[in-house]
Amino acid sequence: MSQGGLFGIGTSALQSYQRALQVTGNNIANAGTEGYSRQRLDFTARQPEYLGFGALGTGVQASGVTRMAEDFVQLRIGMASSSESYQRTMLEFSRQLDNLLADPETGAGPAMQQFFAAVQDVASDPTSAAARQQLLARAEVLSSRFAGLEGEIEQQRGLVDQQLRITVEEINQLSTSIADLNRQIVEARGRSGGRTPNDLLDRRDVLLQQLAERVGINTVTQDDGSVNVFMGRGQSLVLGTAANRLQVQPMAADPTRLDVAFDNGSATVVVTDYLTGGRIGALLDLRDEVLDPASLSLGRTALTLAETFNATHQANLDLNGDLGGAFFSMASPRVQAATGNAGSGLPTLAIADAGALALSDYDLRFDGSDWSLRRLADNQTVGTIPAGGSLEVDGLALDLSPVTGAAAGDRFLLQPLRAADGLAVAITDPRAVAAALPVTAEPAAANTGSLSVHSLTVTDAGDAALRAPLQVRFSGGAYDVGGTTVAPDASGETVIEANGWRLVLRGTPAEGDVIDVRDNAGAVGDNRGALALAGIAETRTVAGGTATLADSYAQLVSDVGVRTQRAQANADTQGRILADARAQRESVSGVNLDEEAANLLRYQQAYAAAAQVIATANTMFDTLLNAMRR
Repeated sequence: MSQGGLFGIGTSALQSYQRALQVTGNNIANAGTEGYSRQRLDFTARQPEYLGFGALGTGVQASGVTRMAEDFVQLRIGMASSSESYQRTMLEFSRQLDNLLADPETGAGPAMQQFFAAVQDVASDPTSAAARQQLLARAEVLSSRFAGLEGEIEQQRGLVDQQLRITVEEINQLSTSIADLNRQIVEARGRSGGRTPNDLLDRRDVLLQQLAERVGINTVTQDDGSVNVFMGRGQSLVLGTAANRLQVQPMAADPTRLDVAFDNGSATVVVTDYLTGGRIGALLDLRDEVLDPASLSLGRTALTLAETFNATHQANLDLNGDLGGAFFSMASPRVQAATGNAGSGLPTLAIADAGALALSDYDLRFDGSDWSLRRLADNQTVGTIPAGGSLEVDGLALDLSPVTGAAAGDRFLLQPLRAADGLAVAITDPRAVAAALPVTAEPAAANTGSLSVHSLTVTDAGDAALRAPLQVRFSGGAYDVGGTTVAPDASGETVIEANGWRLVLRGTPAEGDVIDVRDNAGAVGDNRGALALAGIAETRTVAGGTATLADSYAQLVSDVGVRTQRAQANADTQGRILADARAQRESVSGVNLDEEAANLLRYQQAYAAAAQVIATANTMFDTLLNAMRR
């Protein structure tokens, strides 16, 4: 009997629908399997049998199992996963920093307000020991807040480094697994005559999505079914059945920080600047765009507070009749030598003008004859210095004389603002709080004009003649200041500078009127120095005289808050995009149990009908045998 007989047709149908039931059952069994793509058995009519009157069908056969998946949808999921993971990681760390800076219990803003309020209390009663003790206590709280905030930022850096190590290791494991699946897929296609190993492809797609969550990738499918995976600027994580590795290593310029390097088996190349997307891209951007700027801004505020407060305090008198000392102390600016420097010694870095400090670290590099100083915030070269020379720029004083034996390529990382944790209170005795001016100026009782003292400030507390008595006399239409003549200003406000102080006079003097400037020792009730200290809170001393101390810290809180809100909005958006991409995949590749149940019933009925065909063929054959026996 030919294969096209009823037995052949029925048997082919039984076999085909049995396989269809098997595929449907497999779909139902994997309805909850992550990454599983619905499969469909494809039917094809068997080769017909040609007779004299025409062609007769010979049944059906299963021609293949189709994996219901679209490459475009998988690509969209990978891109959305990378973006969503990036934004979610940015949000996680930014939110922690935002909460820390804005919290009244941990932030420096409220502590700064309380500190200057305590300064004002001293100005209200400069003889009060309690007010002076309270000022020192508030100063301790303020310094501990700055130190605590910088410590928390440093802890966040440590967490970023830890996550970098973990993420790099996960990327290496995923790359190795993808390369192994590439090998299995190529082998499976070879054994099956080029047919697609659907389940292996599903497993590889899941791994590719997990890899995309960790780093932005591009994929290229090869003719043999394997997939090549690239990241950054074309660095290959997977090439066919081979996987390359990433590793973390200390930065050459800053051993306290980590770089990500690409190891292709023959060379190791730093790729930190090329990595984008995914968790690893977010961790690197967090370090460079959130944590570092926050640390720099916090350090600049602390440095400016210490420098300006100390300068005024050292120009005042304490209760012992001595010029005030430094109220705050600060750690020295950080200077780090790059790994492998040929020379010895470190440059000397000091703060020359706190108000001119830029929010940046600096790279100092030697070319064999001169040193060049590059501001990292904007990548601008701000100075060239001969070997052993010095430079003042951006409020910094740099001296290279301690560096000897330098060779071309030697470099240093200068970090003048990484200092918030180095702010400390330098005095402990309440009597050492300097609240009075060292000099006083008063009109003589015998004056007949309306000449008055508008203000008296100290400009140079180190002037040896600061507290020496000096008489300012109006005579012959001008002021005689120790033999120096100063003409009255037409505005009615005349400035006189001498012996490290500045005197501003107002009014109309009469011939012979005198202003006596003398030592203010013993004036325990004088609050002019304390008022000058309190006035620092309202003085624009930060960022080139554009912001107050409170403004500077508020700007930091605002910047981090805005970034956190942006990360929240972006994370929500990317989450919706990812959910939409997954929903699109489900519409194409997902298992619909209702549909599979209908298919199950349909194939079951078809299987029963095929069995009936065989039964009918058997009855016909028995009838024919019985007829032959007669």
